[in-house]
Amino acid sequence: MIQNYDDALAFIHGRTKFKKVPTLKRMRRFLAELGNPQNGLHYIHVTGTNGKGSTVAMLRAMLLECGLTVGSFTSPFITRFNERIEYNAEQISDDDLVRLTQRLEPVVAKLDRDLSSGGPTEFEIDTALMFCYMAEKNPDVVLLEVGIGGLYDSTNVIIPDVSVITTVGWDHMKYLGDTLAAIATQKAGIIKATTPVVIGQVPESARKVIVQTADKLAAPRYELGRDFTAHKFNGHDLRAQLQYDGLAIHRVHFRLGLAGDYQVENAAIALTAAQLFLQRRGLPLDQAALRKGLASSQWPGRMEVVNDAPLVLLDGAHNLPGIQALVKSIQDDFADRDVYVLVAILADKQYDLMLGELASLGNVHLTVTSFAGPGPKRPSADLATVVDQFTSRYPIQVADNWQVGFSQVAGQLSEEDVMIVTGSLYFIADVRHLFDD
Repeated sequence: MIQNYDDALAFIHGRTKFKKVPTLKRMRRFLAELGNPQNGLHYIHVTGTNGKGSTVAMLRAMLLECGLTVGSFTSPFITRFNERIEYNAEQISDDDLVRLTQRLEPVVAKLDRDLSSGGPTEFEIDTALMFCYMAEKNPDVVLLEVGIGGLYDSTNVIIPDVSVITTVGWDHMKYLGDTLAAIATQKAGIIKATTPVVIGQVPESARKVIVQTADKLAAPRYELGRDFTAHKFNGHDLRAQLQYDGLAIHRVHFRLGLAGDYQVENAAIALTAAQLFLQRRGLPLDQAALRKGLASSQWPGRMEVVNDAPLVLLDGAHNLPGIQALVKSIQDDFADRDVYVLVAILADKQYDLMLGELASLGNVHLTVTSFAGPGPKRPSADLATVVDQFTSRYPIQVADNWQVGFSQVAGQLSEEDVMIVTGSLYFIADVRHLFDD
């Protein structure tokens, strides 16, 4: 019986995470039982190995500045579950969350009885809850971030106005496949017939799959580097200024609110998707609103500045492509400074390769640690067992728990140094509580 907020979260988090056979049939049945709340709304559907959350954050800020009402669905959360479901950048209230979970509970129980494979998973419940909330709010656009993959993701039950594939890299191989082409096939699963798709910088083997899928479905393609471009022009500054060229915007300068050089590509993707959405909806293009939105975008846990002097950043670089993007930012923006990195990674990631990337930088002082992890089935990696594999300029330090590690690293900093806390987003969420007001 769900009576309060804690009961609602316990119900949601108590569900199974994955089923053996991927399918959308269960999700469609679930939504049909709820009256198909997903119908009648306009969507921008966003997938990708990295960059999904940042792209959604930029789209949200820009479209709000354009005067639209905007719903968004993102994952995972950093501080509270409610962050995942927002309307006009305001989190769903505890009361609404409880009320809608109470509505879902008997339907879930019915499907548990009726379906041989059992009722909805945790993420399917998250998604259905979001659709019910958006049906009530009826925003002009819903920014829908895929959970994992795309083809069988529980968000993939809609026909969007624009589809977006930010990046394709190595992640979730257990579920998505062990080649970039196989992973790209899953991501390309969100492409719909005649619906424009915005494609970021992807490896050629992945691009081939995406292009074939788009062409087969007569979905117009807008590719970074071919149909739109963006270049940073303010050198080693942490927050990029860029020149964008694409669609109806030609060689216009924008300033980013989000830090990190990898946000230049995300911003270009977001600008392209925003233009396509406005165009398809017959809405005016307001460049000043887009510029203001990009400059004000915020996204917790992605190159997030939590202290200025010394500079302390939280960056949820939770997989190999994420760490590679962080390494590039360190090389571009902090090459002349000592950078102290505290890292903890989930055991199901490529943590040896991720550590190798960080250890290769001559100005990085690396400390590895561990954290509780999201649950017993997804523990933190024991990074101490692999540090001897790496040759690094400074000895790699090991801290048994992250609180001790954080204190040790913070105690070594001078005002000119940089501290970056990175790895799992769950780890970033734990550390972020230190900086809560």
